[in-house]
Amino acid sequence: MVVAAALVTQTGAAIAYQIFDRVGAQGAVFLRLLISSVLLWIVFRPSVRAITAKNLPVILGFGLSLGAMNMCIYQAIARLPLGVAVTIELLGPLVLSVVLSRKLSGLLWAGLALAGVLLLSGVGPNTEGLDPVGVAFALAAACMWALYILMSRQAGREFPGTQGLALAMVVGALLAAPFGVASGGVELLDPWVLLIGALIAVMSSAVPYALELASLRLLAAETFAILVSLAPAIAALVGWVMLGQALDVLEIAGIALVILASAAAVRSAQLS
Repeated sequence: MVVAAALVTQTGAAIAYQIFDRVGAQGAVFLRLLISSVLLWIVFRPSVRAITAKNLPVILGFGLSLGAMNMCIYQAIARLPLGVAVTIELLGPLVLSVVLSRKLSGLLWAGLALAGVLLLSGVGPNTEGLDPVGVAFALAAACMWALYILMSRQAGREFPGTQGLALAMVVGALLAAPFGVASGGVELLDPWVLLIGALIAVMSSAVPYALELASLRLLAAETFAILVSLAPAIAALVGWVMLGQALDVLEIAGIALVILASAAAVRSAQLS
């Protein structure tokens, strides 16, 4: 189920390419966040009354990190192969895991991940290198993912169940709104664009969430986390099949190193 969730998520990201030329990456991510927030609000019905002066900064931080993470990764996948962008983004939770574990072995996994990113950076014989702006956005998405993880933990203490996520999605949509409207304009109201936006929202939010929730009930936490580390490989496969984004041997090796480092870091943290 974890692999299926990742497959659905990355397929949704690949589908987003269909409207990049009409509404841009920011228009696509705005539709995803807006429709996802509506779906989550309908399903989980969060209570606005639960928001207080004390927990307001938490929900704002959670929502802003969620929105910024999505905005940055969509800008990255508009400029980089899907597998490469997702691999760089994975550095966020990997580095966070290493820092929180406070183990010397974490330096080894961080070094291994760095080696993987260097291989991805375009040193292969058949490439002129990656788009530096795309890499910068992917790294920003990695930072926002790490912050999102920290804020989600805090939100989990302040809000029951999934109410924190539903409220944060609204904040994220509001953050993306001005950029999305400026990028997409009236094209955002086109029925075809709205249909693709709804499909992206369902495939990137509703379905993966349901699959991951079911997986957490069946799998140990460490097994779940290690399987999540396979996301770059799945993204690379989806990018190749759906978008024709072939990778060279060094880029594939780079993705493999980051996956190995992430899985090892998670395993090391679980054993500490």
